Amino acid sequence: MQHSGGMSDSIRPYKLAHQILSLTGINLQRQSIIGFVELTLALQTEYLRQVKLNCKQCRVYRITLNDDLETTFSYCDPTQDIMQGSSNRDLESFAEAHEAAVNSTDPEYGRGELVVDIPVDAQDLIQEGQMLRIGVEFSLETPTAGVQFVLPDTDGTPAERGAHMFTYGFENSSRLWFPCIDSFCDLCTWKLEFTVDETLTAVSCGDLIETVYTPDMRRRTFHYHLALPTAAPNIALAVGPFEIYVDPHMNEITYFCLPNLLPQLKHTAKFMHATFEFFEEVLANRFPYSCYKQVFVDETYEDVSSYATLSILSVNLLCPPQVIEQVYETRRCLALALAHQFFSCFISLTGWSDAWLTLGISHYLTGLYVKKFFGMNYHRDWMYSEMQEVIKYEQRYGPIVLDNSGTAPTGSHAPPTFHPLHSQKEFYFPLSSVHTVSPRYLEVYTKKSHLIMRMIEQRIGAELLLQVFNKQLSLAMNACEQRFSYDAWGSILLSTSTFLKAIYTVTGKDINVFCDQWVRQGGHARFHMSFVFNRKRNTVELKISQDQVGSRGVRLYMGPLLVHLQELDGTFKHTLQIEGINASADLVCHSKSRRQKKKKIPLCTGEEVDMDLNAMDPDSPVLWIRLDPEFSVVRETVVEQPDYQWQFQLRHERDVASQIEAVDALVRYPSPASRSALTDVLENEQCYYRVRIRAAHALAKVANALVSSWSGQPAMMVIFRKMFGSKSCPHIVQLNDFENLQVYYIQKTIPIAMATLRNSHGICPPEVSKFLLDLFKYNDNSRNKYSDNYYRAALIEALGESVTPVVSLVSQLGAASITPDSLSPETRQLLDEIVRALNLDKLLPCYKFVVTQACLRALRKLQRCGHLASRPQLFKGYAAYGQFIDVRLVALSCLVDYVQADGQEEDLLFLLSILEADPVPQVRRQLARMLVDTPPFERGRKHPLDTGDVAIRLWMLMNAGCAYDSQLRCAVVDLYYVLYGRGQPSWIPELSHFPTMDGRLKEDPLADEPPLSTTRLSRHEVRPRATRVPRARMV
Repeated sequence: MQHSGGMSDSIRPYKLAHQILSLTGINLQRQSIIGFVELTLALQTEYLRQVKLNCKQCRVYRITLNDDLETTFSYCDPTQDIMQGSSNRDLESFAEAHEAAVNSTDPEYGRGELVVDIPVDAQDLIQEGQMLRIGVEFSLETPTAGVQFVLPDTDGTPAERGAHMFTYGFENSSRLWFPCIDSFCDLCTWKLEFTVDETLTAVSCGDLIETVYTPDMRRRTFHYHLALPTAAPNIALAVGPFEIYVDPHMNEITYFCLPNLLPQLKHTAKFMHATFEFFEEVLANRFPYSCYKQVFVDETYEDVSSYATLSILSVNLLCPPQVIEQVYETRRCLALALAHQFFSCFISLTGWSDAWLTLGISHYLTGLYVKKFFGMNYHRDWMYSEMQEVIKYEQRYGPIVLDNSGTAPTGSHAPPTFHPLHSQKEFYFPLSSVHTVSPRYLEVYTKKSHLIMRMIEQRIGAELLLQVFNKQLSLAMNACEQRFSYDAWGSILLSTSTFLKAIYTVTGKDINVFCDQWVRQGGHARFHMSFVFNRKRNTVELKISQDQVGSRGVRLYMGPLLVHLQELDGTFKHTLQIEGINASADLVCHSKSRRQKKKKIPLCTGEEVDMDLNAMDPDSPVLWIRLDPEFSVVRETVVEQPDYQWQFQLRHERDVASQIEAVDALVRYPSPASRSALTDVLENEQCYYRVRIRAAHALAKVANALVSSWSGQPAMMVIFRKMFGSKSCPHIVQLNDFENLQVYYIQKTIPIAMATLRNSHGICPPEVSKFLLDLFKYNDNSRNKYSDNYYRAALIEALGESVTPVVSLVSQLGAASITPDSLSPETRQLLDEIVRALNLDKLLPCYKFVVTQACLRALRKLQRCGHLASRPQLFKGYAAYGQFIDVRLVALSCLVDYVQADGQEEDLLFLLSILEADPVPQVRRQLARMLVDTPPFERGRKHPLDTGDVAIRLWMLMNAGCAYDSQLRCAVVDLYYVLYGRGQPSWIPELSHFPTMDGRLKEDPLADEPPLSTTRLSRHEVRPRATRVPRARMV
């Protein structure tokens, strides 16, 4: 997403050969680190004036050359104050200044925050081919990013309390905890030393060589060595009182977890050796490193963070054997972490414009794992959901360009759709750096990279694509064996150009035109298909239109497009050539129309099924049509066909994506026939469970549309009682038995879907409410080996869904008049059940407090519908630091919803205080996302919450308040855009009134001073803290 890589090689007159990182003073209680780094540079010049390093929030004491000569240095970090005294407060100006600030210290340009001077009297050390060692002594005190210290508020020593620390950062952010050249394309070997308390264990990258106790036997030093060339962003550290578990099947794998979590760790990791073997078999290559470590810690920045030989994972991924839901997500995350070891840590990207390769390949490999171990249906559903997310984002914000280096399309036949420079104008943030783009953009960017890699697979073949991966790994391994040939290390780097060359070498196919269309340009295609059957000619007259070309995110597609025509005699594939906005074709039918019933209809899978053809057109042999069934294009399809064809497609098509499309389409055709089709799928045990789940929710929507003509019991009640009711008394549910996982998911879903049913008065039918309460009454999990926590949470969610807005005199009188006596008997029963479950979860906590989460959502629904007084105190208590993170996030989402509906300014400022200073970085980022999705007020409309205090605090937060967390800064930019747009809010004061981080106004003491400049330092000089940037700690 940035300039093409290799910049540093042409700018720096030296190569980074080796680096030593020694942290001797790691103090968990004081949240401080004292350390030393030594960078060994292989000089390629006879004259060198300065060396630029990356370093943030570190206090630098001393810098030496070759151990003896002390030198001066200077420091400048323009990202600490983006606007640097400018009076502009609009996003256009901020985006320009933000881009300039990030690029001014970009290591890919050979730049950095810390500039080390090479004095004239040291020029005798500068000789081409010689080594220059630069030593930096530094410390880190109470860091605000890059290092997370977790100190539980309990009694005992830090080890007894489970206190630990670990490093984190978004992409190349190692500069936040030690000076380095923070670029993915600057590789070197590493020697790592960490001295910690004797009760703690230090886990880092590379092989553990030895552990040495200090003379007083109170501390010990862990020595690691990483022989394979590795970039600084792929170095990490975790320190804590970890319990250690070596994989019994593969001794190369070691796991680390916090105290008392070893049983869950053993259960979670028992499949990992099979994942290892799978990747090695698929890639036809051994794991590149000699060891692999997984560390599970608390308060992680992301659930999965991958580094060389090391993955730092969230402790919340651990799960006991009684839990079902978490297993799928955990296994996929751990497989992704292992895939990153091959492509991201070992083979690194050259520049940010090549990030789509490492992201796409690692997710593609994870997809192969998912396909093998979870099944094709799971994989197809995953692909379909990712496609929909990409389409939705691009249509709302603009096209995502994977290779945003600014290189013009090279293909002579590339259609004139989007250009990278054009796509940048669509967004309110710069696309030139990964540290300036929206977190949501990066999330969808990753998904699109995965989809594009699958498109490449379809064009060259799966086996040949794996051979390309194997070739890259083999070249990288050969380069690693050449220890002192730094130029050969370039084979360890992956770029778009080298990847295309590898494809051409292996397959002989040139896919440059494809990359011009889908990698160097953004957007997706949108096809609108309609057809008419011509009885005389026995053909299907097909029309495909791309009439939305030119609208946001939609591009013109020109090329082949596959159409599946399901006829009475089987499935027939047709490849159409799309050459413009409108395309048409006459597809010859291979079947003759039959007015009589046909017993067996062959499907594309080769099986033959019985179909009731009474509903279809007797003159047409066409049962249904599918457009691009293999996802060969990133596209949105709108298919026009009669409802009976959607019903055929839902009942008899075997592809999950096709069934999902049919379920969504039948919601638009509420009829008894659609009801019957959805019911058949819901009851069909051969159908994929996620399709059945969607069918249940669709059936509820169809039932609501047919409420005036619906006869019999409420939808799905008969199905549920037939599947789960007692044989002697159907209204009493059987004992829980979750052995059949697909049936278990249906048992959870049907009550939630039924809770959305409404009668002619717009309220939940009384028999449904009684049915839901009976499920609580008769729920018995005594003989079930699996936990029913998620099932009980689903029942509480169903109670919340059954609530409808109250229409009464009480609701008009306000919250003060709402008392327990004013509640209806039905609502009081519902509230009693929710409160009972909430209190029980305090006494007997369940896994991840999922019941508490469901209760909080249900209580907020009662408030929003007017059954309870709308007050935020309960949610503020659950949102406080110290609660489980998932509970906190749910409570914050309820608060965000409350602020939008009924909140006062003090409630919004409470959320902003969490956004500014919460100890957990993930909570801050997630809260920013919630505020973006549910803004407290609409832009451009007068609102009591649209005050100067809010605008000032947001501006200061994104300008200087989160200088070390680029993702949080960009998330706040998203929020600022949602609330105020690209322009300057009217509430922003003049420059003479300078806002502080607590929201007050004061005169700006630096208004007349020039922008922040570098300060020359030596060992005898101490730079005072900058007045403008209070978080600067560089000395």
